[in-house]
Amino acid sequence: MRTDVIKTYKDVHSWVGIIAGLALFIAFYAGAITMFEEPLNRWASAPTRIAPPVSLDRTPELVDTLLRTHPEARTAYTIHLATGPDMPARASWTTGTRRAPGPTWLAALAPDGSLQVVKQIPSPVAQFVDVLHQQVGLPFSHAVSMPIMGVISLLYAVAIISGVIVLLPSLAKDLFALRFGKNLKRMWLDVHNVLGLFSLPFHIIMALTAVIFAFHDQIYATQGAVQQIGTSQAERRESPPGGPKTPPSLEAVSGTLSPAELQRRLAQSMPGFQLRTISYEYNEKEGPHGHIAGIDPRYGARAPTYGMGEIDTRTGAISEADYLPGKQGPWFATVTSFFTLHFGSFGGAPVRWAYFFLGLAGAFLFYSGNLLWIESRRKRERKAGAIEQSRSTKVLGALTVGVPLGCIAGTSLTIAAAKWLPADLAELGAWHSRIYYVIFLGAVAWAFLRGAARSGTDLLWFAAAATAVIPLTTAVSVTVDAGGGYDGPSRLVDVVAAGGAFSLAMIARAAGRRARAGPRDSIWSTVRTVGA
Repeated sequence: MRTDVIKTYKDVHSWVGIIAGLALFIAFYAGAITMFEEPLNRWASAPTRIAPPVSLDRTPELVDTLLRTHPEARTAYTIHLATGPDMPARASWTTGTRRAPGPTWLAALAPDGSLQVVKQIPSPVAQFVDVLHQQVGLPFSHAVSMPIMGVISLLYAVAIISGVIVLLPSLAKDLFALRFGKNLKRMWLDVHNVLGLFSLPFHIIMALTAVIFAFHDQIYATQGAVQQIGTSQAERRESPPGGPKTPPSLEAVSGTLSPAELQRRLAQSMPGFQLRTISYEYNEKEGPHGHIAGIDPRYGARAPTYGMGEIDTRTGAISEADYLPGKQGPWFATVTSFFTLHFGSFGGAPVRWAYFFLGLAGAFLFYSGNLLWIESRRKRERKAGAIEQSRSTKVLGALTVGVPLGCIAGTSLTIAAAKWLPADLAELGAWHSRIYYVIFLGAVAWAFLRGAARSGTDLLWFAAAATAVIPLTTAVSVTVDAGGGYDGPSRLVDVVAAGGAFSLAMIARAAGRRARAGPRDSIWSTVRTVGA
């Protein structure tokens, strides 16, 4: 391939990476954390004090008492077949509307047979991290952030293509080359190339699916508008949004099968499907019906941790299987595959761990790309006779330090804060957002104030300390009983955080040595060149 063509693609790869790289770092780092969203939810949420769940055989007694005592639950209530610390009750229901849901209430039978109802208040911190991932760290509304994320994802795809083209001529020679030595730029380039090449299928999947997710609403809005053509206003008025204004009578919601019988029938029609929840619902148009959620390890799932379908709660027949694993048609199976590949919702724990490390490696890939650009710029400026780093190099250096380390520190501290913020605090999700962005913006400001070299070491130690706060918080909360139950999933959060804190501390030590002993004309050196 011609040298000028390679140079063009190299320039494209560099500039596209610089424009999109820092946002993609946030997306990949937060995305890696979402691989353990359920354990994080359990770690962050305070335990719910409620009587033990009744057996499935006694569930009809619980449901009958619930529906007589709380008529608002007749419209929709859920039976949980898999109970545990994160869902300790057999039955629950949510007040409010679909567009504006209210709190979730848990129902159980006390030892004396009376109904016990408790409000569940899960921590919103895991959802905040997920939104951070979806919106590449942008503090705007979802409607504004997602199209911007789509553009960044398109740039990401361009960076992938141009990077592969640049690497092709030296692929055989540099494939397994990791040249550690005094030439740090060469070392960073080798690491960058190896990570990029061996995780290429993963990055192609992420780029394509991210573009689809970014414009998901626009695609479905267009599809819906097309489907509405030819539909009269009278027909559209037949299905008003929301449920009935008044709760249905007990007679209207009667005649449904018990959860145990539905579980038995569904096990016959869907062997291998692990049923988690059955939602009993009612509206005037459809009458009694419901939804099921669960997982089948042999198939991918539409949501990160489950697939779903609609059933007739009077017969157990499946009435809609668009998102039900193993029962989908070709079109919906294809659509689900995009979600499955992006979420890693297949293959169980090994795939989730693989996605976790690939996410961290992806974040490092974007970080190392900026380092390479800065080092290349330094060499060009020195050849041109420049003594002091240019303003653009200093700005990019500060951003390369402040944005990633601000993201890491802010994410760690807002997760740790979940143990201490009152569960009934108004706008609890907004408080997590405020904590994150104060830390994030403070780190960026510190990077500009101190410069890349000095702030890099400072912020690495700060990020290490912030991440260490998570297991330290657990130690204190377990002692004073201020946090959630401590079990296997909760320990996983602490182990990962402790490993991250240790890794960041080791990197901070190396960065300090580099700042003191590295090339004086480098932006990462705290020793200034004479005459600078």
